[in-house]
Amino acid sequence: MNDKHGLLQHLSDCVVNMEDERVVDVSRAYVDAGHPALEGILEGLVDGMNRAGALYDEEEYFVSDLLLCSDAMYAGLAELKPHLPESEKRARKIRVVIGVVEGDTHDIGKNLVKIMLETAGFEMYDLGRDVPVEAFVAKAKEVGASLVCLSTLMTTTMTNMGRIVALLEKENMRDAVKVIIGGAPVSPAFAKKIGADAYADNAVSAVSVARQLLAAELGQMARDSRDA
Repeated sequence: MNDKHGLLQHLSDCVVNMEDERVVDVSRAYVDAGHPALEGILEGLVDGMNRAGALYDEEEYFVSDLLLCSDAMYAGLAELKPHLPESEKRARKIRVVIGVVEGDTHDIGKNLVKIMLETAGFEMYDLGRDVPVEAFVAKAKEVGASLVCLSTLMTTTMTNMGRIVALLEKENMRDAVKVIIGGAPVSPAFAKKIGADAYADNAVSAVSVARQLLAAELGQMARDSRDA
């Protein structure tokens, strides 16, 4: 089947149905039929991941399901990305540093947030787990990040989130860098207490929170893209 609409739907379904091997065949068929790779990514793979995210938000999918869906999405991306026009490969994205704060090695929640933000078009720099306070700030400075996402599942490591916000302040980076925190023991009240910009209670809401915080920058990028 070479029909573009049908192949896009098939790409989306492969992601939702966690078919990480089948999506490779469909991606190749899509490219071989001469259809644009960018549409395959956005209207096929990303659409499927957004559908999976909605199912997760509605508690019909679990964390394990969403991770398997992301495996399928990444498998498709590996096939389609080499076929993007050079202009798209060089297109500017908002840069985000993400990681689990020092002392905590629980990273499933962080991984989900990374997947959903990457799906939404952000350029992700994942520092992993048990990340020293200084590493977040150094990476944000190095890549010119507009957003830092901090995660912890332990009450004993929550204070490191505040230390990161304070260090960003000390380095005169707070005006340029927004901070979102998340994890079971944290709350909107704690975010306010440490001076973070926002709290997100799950991976799906993290996307909408990030878009709200960075609305001005996203809007300017959209205008620049239209003017280019």
